[in-house]
Amino acid sequence: MHLFRAVALTLGLLSLMTSASADQTDPRLDDLFSALKTAPSPVSARNAEGQIWTIWLEAKDETVQTLLDKGIERMRKGDFGNALAAFTHVVEAAPDFAEGWNKRATIYYLMEDFDASLKDIVKTLDLEPRHFGALSGRGLIHVRRKDLKSALEAFEAALEHHPQATGARSNADAIRQILQKDI
Repeated sequence: MHLFRAVALTLGLLSLMTSASADQTDPRLDDLFSALKTAPSPVSARNAEGQIWTIWLEAKDETVQTLLDKGIERMRKGDFGNALAAFTHVVEAAPDFAEGWNKRATIYYLMEDFDASLKDIVKTLDLEPRHFGALSGRGLIHVRRKDLKSALEAFEAALEHHPQATGARSNADAIRQILQKDI
């Protein structure tokens, strides 16, 4: 009976440790990205993508999580100034948390500060090179700047990690058509 309790306690501690390590360093991500790359259907791809986003949005620190959640809520309400302040606090408090940088890149994009957004996208990708959201964001910035070749490269990079990303796929296809017409 003591052995059973010890095993149960160990398993309980391991599950706590796994959930406490959530962010772009979470070991579950490797399997999820493999599942995303080989997903046999859009439904299974969306499932893997959703699990990846859930992990990416989990900060290791409760204060950072609260700031991130506040920033996301302010962004949803269109309160970009306060969202930017919240995400800036996130990246200052947790500079190794990729999603903090990605969220700030998003708010900069929405505020049309593309230089600042690109800088934060670079930081996001330094921390999580598979971040298909940041790669797609880079593509959108290049589209806005009318640099279609760079935009296509960014969307194709996103598709390497998430082959069924419909936005990246449709943007890449449209850009290819435009570039072929220019030849």
